Amino acid sequence: WLVIDRKVYDVSKFAKRHPGGSRVLRHYAGQDATDAFVAFHSDKALVKRYLKSLLIGELAPNQPSFESNKKKSLLEDFRELRCSVEKLGLLRPNSTFFFLIFLHLLILDAASWLVVWHFGTSLVPFLAGMALFTTAQIQMGWFQHDLGHCSVFRRPKWNRVLQIVVINVLKGLPASWWNHLHNQHHAKPNCFRKDPDLNMHPLLFSLGKTLSVEVSMGMAAEAKL
Repeated sequence: WLVIDRKVYDVSKFAKRHPGGSRVLRHYAGQDATDAFVAFHSDKALVKRYLKSLLIGELAPNQPSFESNKKKSLLEDFRELRCSVEKLGLLRPNSTFFFLIFLHLLILDAASWLVVWHFGTSLVPFLAGMALFTTAQIQMGWFQHDLGHCSVFRRPKWNRVLQIVVINVLKGLPASWWNHLHNQHHAKPNCFRKDPDLNMHPLLFSLGKTLSVEVSMGMAAEAKL
């Protein structure tokens, strides 16, 4: 069970069919997932149609819709900031900008191979080709990152298609693998045992003070059904 806008949903069976992966939902079991829901779903009207069949109740009037380890004032400030950002149009994609980004990445990638093909594999051409190729590959990683966030095109489908071209074809990595890990990262950023970015480097990130507190799964259980 999880909470969105004070409504309680049972996503136990739906989790396996969730486009963003089942782990993202499990990370919010027994917790309020309102802000994550807003951040991950651009077409909220469409998604809310699917939520209707999962609705099982609402929180009791005296039950807060945020975890005890979070400050209500910070949550309210964050939500106000997000509304301001959306009203200013800062989240609207700039097609021309991303087209030029993609074009210059293709040119860098092609140039890296052409340098070696034309000048041979001696030291200087090899180093020049390697510099061009490395730059292109790194920038492609960030470009596919924006595609994974559906920030390039208005339609999520076109973001997914181009992301597959960039990361699968040009970089040789599976888009599904990257999305599976990165969705969890943004669902629970810097939360040990839930953020895969931390789990990859446990010694580096787990030293010192505890990064986050595991939240009780009892919040939704107290919901008014």
